[in-house]
Amino acid sequence: MIIVTTTPSIEGRKVREYKGIVFGEVVAGVNFLKDFTAGLRNIFGGRSQSYEEELITARENALSEMSQRALDMGANAVLSVNIDYEVLGSDGANMLLVTASGTAVVIE
Repeated sequence: MIIVTTTPSIEGRKVREYKGIVFGEVVAGVNFLKDFTAGLRNIFGGRSQSYEEELITARENALSEMSQRALDMGANAVLSVNIDYEVLGSDGANMLLVTASGTAVVIE
């Protein structure tokens, strides 16, 4: 198991070794039906459950990918985790990019 935290340290634990910066990236396509229903939500108000589910899945996958890369480096924790979201595509609504980054470390 790996500890993943947004904080720069873990209380009661000492960083023994810094392994380096680690990333997890996910590019998720959003299909036409989701775009259409989200557009209706823009007009009539309310939350877009389909987009929210897409965001949650993409974020979880980015964190999982980042954690696996840290484990592959020999780390047992990732500190100072940051998650970024971007929309990619010519019309600004085709693809969702979620990036998770942090510092892979070995803690005692």
